[in-house]
Amino acid sequence: MIRATGIIKLTVLVIAFLLAVFLAFQLFEINTDFKLANVISRSVPAGVLSTKPVRYKCGLSKACSAGHFAFKMASGAASVVGPRICLEDKVVMSGVKNNVGRGINIALVNGRTGEVVKTEYFDMWAGDVAPLIKFLNEIEDGTVVMMASFDDSATKLNDEARKLIADLGSSAINNLGFRDNWIFVGGKGIKTKSPFEQIKPQGKPQRMLK
Repeated sequence: MIRATGIIKLTVLVIAFLLAVFLAFQLFEINTDFKLANVISRSVPAGVLSTKPVRYKCGLSKACSAGHFAFKMASGAASVVGPRICLEDKVVMSGVKNNVGRGINIALVNGRTGEVVKTEYFDMWAGDVAPLIKFLNEIEDGTVVMMASFDDSATKLNDEARKLIADLGSSAINNLGFRDNWIFVGGKGIKTKSPFEQIKPQGKPQRMLK
């Protein structure tokens, strides 16, 4: 059994991770491919001059304080192009890596070190929701959870699964419908709603955030 102090420490780690990227949230942008980019990455040292354009981690266009994590996410496009998750300039989930699939794609990240702990996807059209529920229940406190939809991510979702995702900080999960595009970053053990979430209902015009 984890002591209360241990749980508090782990919760603080997740909150610290999310707060580290909070200021960068206003710089998120979703393009017509429904891409979500976090612009938190280590700053280039002052005075460094180069004739080549500066390249930031995960292909981001901005950088901020040293010591923060950089990530960029894109949901799947219809049923053709799979989702893509990049963390600290390393692609952790993509069609090229052959570790994404129809439904909900999930990457678990250690909230203290930024290390990817596990990746998995769950078919919410033809699959069973039970493995997803089991997976969500087994996530440890202090874990950052990154989720991206591909094709249909909602048909098999039941109230229990939606509540578990809401407990990770999601505000939109109860509105997620058939073939909606959805991206979310939350954490196990936090008690607040995450600002890192976007949903585009199927058939509606693309919204832009700048």
